[in-house]
Amino acid sequence: MSKELGNPPDTGRGGLLARLRDSELWFRFRESRQAQAAGLMALLCLGCALFAPWLAPTDPFNLAQVDLMQSRLPPAWLDGGQRAFGLGTDDQGRDMVSLLMHGTRISLTVGLVSVALSLLMGVTLGLLAGYAGGVVDALLMRVCDVVLSFPAILIALLIDGVGRALFPQAHEEMAYAVLILAITLTGWVQYARTVRGSTLVERHKEYVQAAQLIGVSPWRIAWTHVLPNVLGPVTVIATIQVAAAIQIEAALSYLGVGMPATSPSLGTLIRTGQTYLFSGEWWMALFPGLMLAAIAVSVNMLGDWLRDALNPRLN
Repeated sequence: MSKELGNPPDTGRGGLLARLRDSELWFRFRESRQAQAAGLMALLCLGCALFAPWLAPTDPFNLAQVDLMQSRLPPAWLDGGQRAFGLGTDDQGRDMVSLLMHGTRISLTVGLVSVALSLLMGVTLGLLAGYAGGVVDALLMRVCDVVLSFPAILIALLIDGVGRALFPQAHEEMAYAVLILAITLTGWVQYARTVRGSTLVERHKEYVQAAQLIGVSPWRIAWTHVLPNVLGPVTVIATIQVAAAIQIEAALSYLGVGMPATSPSLGTLIRTGQTYLFSGEWWMALFPGLMLAAIAVSVNMLGDWLRDALNPRLN
């Protein structure tokens, strides 16, 4: 039997990784020190959040591991600090390192889930408005204008008030629902407008007209042919929206419309820490604020780099 002249193409995981490694986007990432630094910072924050139950020195939600006699201890390098609490403790005696990991986990969960729901909702309505046009397009765009007139904080207060009246006992579960719904209901508009504008351009191109001539259904054309060509700007918006969603969650939790003190997010930790800021316990507010800033800066830097890398006018 004669030997084959070539190897068949690898369509598995190895082939996907090889295509990613040889892609222009990966080349630009390797050439950008800013993107690498931002990616490393974001990866560290994500790793702390994902592996918080295993990496955290203590479980801040386990009352058996909390001692009120160790509350408000300063960081280990200051007078009065203990080596077991590297960044000090909060007003309930919980380790700040453990609180930062678990708080980041909660903040990232709320941010990523709300962005995913906003993305799904916005892309669907944007495709519908751009491809259908006419009355449907006009109606959805007016809905977008109405939603933009309501800030996320006002919507969160409304949802929180209704939720507490309907489910007075489900406080922690209601806090998650309030944050996710508030961010989702105000975040889908950017995706819808972006996808709608790109769809208006794509629907008049030759490949769409060819699909219409052979009898392909409109929804199949929109999801199979149009959607892949409008995902570039959506990806950039989603990356930046993650940081914005985490900041909105922190602001809502800071105002009290968010996670309770028993399951604190970064915003809840900042709200609790600022009470003791002027009495000298600055670490309870500073370290959560720095963690929040690190997440926001790294994700925004990645979003800016991705926007430049995917913009053909800058390549």
